[in-house]
Amino acid sequence: MSDLPGPVVLLVEDEPQMRRFLRAALGSHGYRLVEAASGGEGIALATSHNPEVVVLDLGLPDMDGLEVTRRLRDFAKVPIIVLSARGREEDKVAALDAGADDYVTKPFGMAELLARVRVALRHAEGREPDDPVLSFGGLSIDLARREVLREGAPLKLTPIEYRLLTTLARNAGKVLTHRQLLKEVWGPSHGEDTHYLRVYMAQLRHKLERDPSRPRYLLTEPGVGYRLRED
Repeated sequence: MSDLPGPVVLLVEDEPQMRRFLRAALGSHGYRLVEAASGGEGIALATSHNPEVVVLDLGLPDMDGLEVTRRLRDFAKVPIIVLSARGREEDKVAALDAGADDYVTKPFGMAELLARVRVALRHAEGREPDDPVLSFGGLSIDLARREVLREGAPLKLTPIEYRLLTTLARNAGKVLTHRQLLKEVWGPSHGEDTHYLRVYMAQLRHKLERDPSRPRYLLTEPGVGYRLRED
């Protein structure tokens, strides 16, 4: 095993049993944990410890986790993974719209959480916005040439299809809500026009996916939004 220190994870969770469980599980996989039992403490530790990932419970004693997310976003780009017993679609959308990168519903499997942490770290480290080529399995997006290839063959996309795809690709592995995608692709006045998104996502899948009814790349998060799968 490498002697290099692992990534720093800030855990903001008020339940001692959950903290012990996550401390043991994440620690055994090489992560270094910084722990907070309240939102205020979590914000303070985020400023002093510069974590690479934040794992955040929504039900905190001093403030709601959504408020913690918004405050973190005022000064930090660190990936935020929300852990919550709130499993309703509107709760997930609210967390993602507040600035969270991912949402895991309690109870959860540790393998799933570890996978989400790895995706968050890749997203934080990985692609700069001006990367000339983004690759996902057989899919390749050349940002400089504005060219998309599937298995080496060029695809003809409309300007909106291209903007939609590149927005998802720059955030690969991250769930983007309907509102986030609409504002990014169509503009701030279109945050509620979800029918646009459904139509263009269907068109994109027919061009990109071998079987649009069972997509490999463009995945739906029901009631929340979409994400582009990282291989």
